[in-house]
Amino acid sequence: MSGPRFDLPTIEEETAPWWEAARKGELLIRRCGDCGRAHLYPRPFCPSCWSQNVAWERAAGTGTLYTWSEVRVNDLPPFKGRVPYIAAIVDLDEGPRLETNIVGAAEAELAIGMRVRVDFRADDEADLTVPVFRPA
Repeated sequence: MSGPRFDLPTIEEETAPWWEAARKGELLIRRCGDCGRAHLYPRPFCPSCWSQNVAWERAAGTGTLYTWSEVRVNDLPPFKGRVPYIAAIVDLDEGPRLETNIVGAAEAELAIGMRVRVDFRADDEADLTVPVFRPA
């Protein structure tokens, strides 16, 4: 029997639609019906105007690379088996920033501001699908 998975998110009622959409290959964001601003992480109120008039919408899945770091050492399971990997922050075209991984490119090929598009990595063991990004 293997130990606990430290790389798995806690899926709660508020975030469950986001994870279910990812499983279907869709990226969701929340948008405020009052001020119009989009946000992530999912929450029941707008972080800009505090309105509770927020709803899910499908994001385009495109954005720009804000920053990244190539992780070469991580001794925590299961990350040790994934190194090297690229941890990144992507500015979605709708506005929110998303912490993610970059796949399909070497660290030397990356540039701040480069266009990226969403892809999805399934973890069958955990029954979870995670949005990742690759060069557009």
